[in-house]
Amino acid sequence: MSSEKKLRFGIVGAGVAGSLQAEAIVSLKEAKLVAIAAVSEKRVKKLAEKYGVTYYTDYKKMLKRKDIDIVSVCTPSGCHSEIAVAAAEANKHVIVEKPIETTLEKANRIINACKNKGVKLSVISQHRFDIGVLKLHRALEENKFGRLILGDAHVKWYRSQKYYDSANWRGTWELDGGGILINQAIHTIDLLQWIMGPVDSVYANVATLAHKIEVEDVATALVKFKNGALGVIEGSTAIYPGQPEQLGIYGEKGTVILEGNRIKKWEFMDRKEKFIEERKISTGASDPNAIGSEAHKAQIKDIIEAIKEDREPAVTGEEGRKVLEIILAIYRSAKTNKPIKLPLS
Repeated sequence: MSSEKKLRFGIVGAGVAGSLQAEAIVSLKEAKLVAIAAVSEKRVKKLAEKYGVTYYTDYKKMLKRKDIDIVSVCTPSGCHSEIAVAAAEANKHVIVEKPIETTLEKANRIINACKNKGVKLSVISQHRFDIGVLKLHRALEENKFGRLILGDAHVKWYRSQKYYDSANWRGTWELDGGGILINQAIHTIDLLQWIMGPVDSVYANVATLAHKIEVEDVATALVKFKNGALGVIEGSTAIYPGQPEQLGIYGEKGTVILEGNRIKKWEFMDRKEKFIEERKISTGASDPNAIGSEAHKAQIKDIIEAIKEDREPAVTGEEGRKVLEIILAIYRSAKTNKPIKLPLS
């Protein structure tokens, strides 16, 4: 494929995620937004008119277009597999917003459909492309930490009852797949496992303490990694007014703490190097609309390059499945009040 050719995008979903991806796509010289589909004609028409593209209220009609190379699925989580599989069968490359789906069976369906049709699949985990996170990952590859000892992920955000009432799928098991863990904390949990390595087991508690929803708005989990390190996951959407998410990585030779994807602490035993990143934090701690599109832009650019170079994207379907499995294990542990080993049976 010519490196000069623009890849053409269709988006399914016109909510927060769809809007973020549209903003990112139109900012890339390698990409062209062609169409957007969503059930709500009012919402999809408004977003499509903003970018001067065609809109559909039936995504299947959009998939029939020959001038779309990539379909980005930005609908409620429980609808991802139906749309992603249909896009793959229409010979479109597929991007799926987090989480990849709400069950491992549905996630497998997406992964297998894309493999069978020979199209690329990537799951949005845009914070893997943040400057601070990439610097942290390089430090890991350079063995600056030595042996990893402890890792923690804290997401203490705030969402009002009005937020959950704004759409009938929010806060439901069927379409949201869960609460704070699978919707908001999933990004930080993904970074935790990406840095610390595969998870061996989890032991968790979840509760619904501040909202009228089916799913959890507070959760804690103890984590054991396969390399022997230990970890903690802590999340809530009931912490007013909301704090920037925090990722802590601790090794025998050093410590790195990211806050809102900004480097808060960077200290290593065998180096005089100390670093604090003085940069404005972009976080959805109290407002989902405050999340910026820069990291989405970086990930979508990687996906475009993967298609042109015929390689796997940085975040594959299998990578998206990993964090889903961890979260599902946490839910199972909370339900059974027992530690749960991974992989899940």
